Amino acid sequence: MNLLYPIALTKIKGVGPVLARSLLSYFGSAEAVFSASGAQLKSIPGIGAQLSASIHGSAVLAAAEAELRFIEQHGIQVLFYESADYPKRLKDCFDAPLLLYYKGATKLNNPRIISVVGARNATEYGKFICTELIRELVPYDVVVVSGLAYGIDSYAHRNAVAHGIPTVGVMGHGLDRVYPASNRELAAKMLDSGGLLTEFPSGTRPDKQHFPMRNRIIAGLADVTVVVEAASRGGALITAELANGYHRDVCAFPGSIRQEFSAGCNYLIKTNRAHLISNGKDLVNLMNWTPAGPLRQTLQQAVLPFSLSDTEQALHDVINQLGQARIEELASRLMWPQSKLAMVLLELEMKGVICALPGNSYRLLSSH
Repeated sequence: MNLLYPIALTKIKGVGPVLARSLLSYFGSAEAVFSASGAQLKSIPGIGAQLSASIHGSAVLAAAEAELRFIEQHGIQVLFYESADYPKRLKDCFDAPLLLYYKGATKLNNPRIISVVGARNATEYGKFICTELIRELVPYDVVVVSGLAYGIDSYAHRNAVAHGIPTVGVMGHGLDRVYPASNRELAAKMLDSGGLLTEFPSGTRPDKQHFPMRNRIIAGLADVTVVVEAASRGGALITAELANGYHRDVCAFPGSIRQEFSAGCNYLIKTNRAHLISNGKDLVNLMNWTPAGPLRQTLQQAVLPFSLSDTEQALHDVINQLGQARIEELASRLMWPQSKLAMVLLELEMKGVICALPGNSYRLLSSH
């Protein structure tokens, strides 16, 4: 497809992702937007005389032509919102970027994608957690996404590279630079099996206001966002809030009430904004992920069969039917007293058949 006009659309100051999609919806294509008359443009809510003049000016098309030359010179892939290779999970987000600049080898529509975020000033506790989490994800054919920042982001990327897991760094600037500069070597290694992704064109500096925008992509790309460490304020908590807003799973590792960089994680767990996890097994159980390839078959053969009692089977079947059920729904369906329901739920949880979720909800684990 002709990328000149989609790129030009992102060059118009004052036209963000939501307004750009309104223009596309109304006119049918990016090229048609630039061919529209002033009267047609001004009939679109949010488009006034100033934006109409910008669209008809020559500056945005000239900037788009320069960007195209940069893209061709550096082997960059442009993922347009309407193209088949645009990340499907991100496309479900109301504020998804109109286009993305991508350089890398892995597919952004991998069946399993996890975002890992955390404090820039990572503690030894956080580094250990991150290292163990990535190691435990090796059998599950995941892609690890993070922000290529100092601290937990870098540890997530480095450990993914070390274990042969594709990892994608989402950047708050153009692909003509790596920030922080100390991560240049890491970024180069990530290109071998993962990639680098941004919504910002070349020449965009790593300015402060770009990183919250970057965080929405980290949250939107993934099935689940894991917060390893976080203070009571910061980018990791912003990413977690964004993920919740997109109705994605969020997990957090708990920490000491006296530790500054556990305050954010503890808050997310306490307020039911995140599932409490203590290791990778908790995560894959929550996500109903099973190992991929030969290891999956080996592990399945090693699982010892067990039988359920009539009451356990009845509860199992109701949860299976509902997919995810609150305790009130289960009590209503089964017409059991709370004491009996609580006991059978505990039995199934101890057998590894179900897991408890925030809000007194339950669902089956993947192997059942």
